[in-house]
Amino acid sequence: MNHNTPISPRPLHQLADVRRRVLTAGQLRAHGVPAAETAEQCRAGGPWQQILPGVYLLHPGPPTSEERLNAVLLYAARDRKAGVPPQPGAGDPHRPAATEAMITGLAALTLHGFSSAPPLTALDTFDVLVPRLRRLRSTGCARIVRTPSMPAPEQVTGLPVAPVARALADAVAELSDAGAVRRLLTEAVRGGHCEPAAVVRELNQAKLLGRPHVVDAVDSLVAEGRALAEDRLYAMVREHGLPAPLWNVDLRLPGGPHLGGLDAYWPEHAVAVELDTRTPRQDDDAQWTEYARKREHLERLGITVVHITPRKLRESTEQQAAVVRTALMASADRDPAAYVVVLPR
Repeated sequence: MNHNTPISPRPLHQLADVRRRVLTAGQLRAHGVPAAETAEQCRAGGPWQQILPGVYLLHPGPPTSEERLNAVLLYAARDRKAGVPPQPGAGDPHRPAATEAMITGLAALTLHGFSSAPPLTALDTFDVLVPRLRRLRSTGCARIVRTPSMPAPEQVTGLPVAPVARALADAVAELSDAGAVRRLLTEAVRGGHCEPAAVVRELNQAKLLGRPHVVDAVDSLVAEGRALAEDRLYAMVREHGLPAPLWNVDLRLPGGPHLGGLDAYWPEHAVAVELDTRTPRQDDDAQWTEYARKREHLERLGITVVHITPRKLRESTEQQAAVVRTALMASADRDPAAYVVVLPR
């Protein structure tokens, strides 16, 4: 018995499901299949084939999309030392550890259910996200995407997949079609996959906001996100029995300066709601300074300003309605606010 022979080999006839039709050389050795036998099985016309370096398909026909996805994950999650199999994922010795590699880019968006992303069968390569220091090269159906900080993967059909915002950034990095970029970003927000701020943050970190077709798509994305947030704000007021406010107004001091626009205002309570739809772009600091300046000025005049983010409106509508209701009820205990002129925005 040599050092490559397992103590109790696992028979290959047990490998029935798709994950077990795609194995690394190390996993084959764990099943008692030495390298020489693997090479023999992969000869021309043989029953197996090498789909990626060190990764084998245990049937002769074309790989399915799921087999290719598993193959690129196994390839990307291999140990840095040649010939050493990847550490197994929890509960599955044939699954690479999720923190070592995850599907990203267009394939990830397809797995997340994007109708504007191409079907897996139309993709020649799958993007796979790995830590920056991994020594891997893109080859075959695997395109390696490196990152200094791996996001927490989401499990989709049992596969580790990058979160939507990160997958979008990796997809957009490879796209020059402005229409395709716009469709993907619009679906991300309209389909409720993520908030515009998360998408813009990832695009900014990937240094993609300097591309004109990306900037145009982001402007549409932000407008789409604000429209959806406004609809949710209207629904929150209606469904949680809040008194009807004045919608989309500008405030001014009588004969004085403009105080700023508000999404909702209850003049009899001197309570306002402002949607915080800022995105993390280059002018974020200046924009936040303007938000803070306006809020401080209004509160000095006795007007309570409630800031609500689109994400909070989507994920905790009842809680946000309670915050607004509390502010309205507390107005009876406050000193009267300064008189302001309310104008339609």
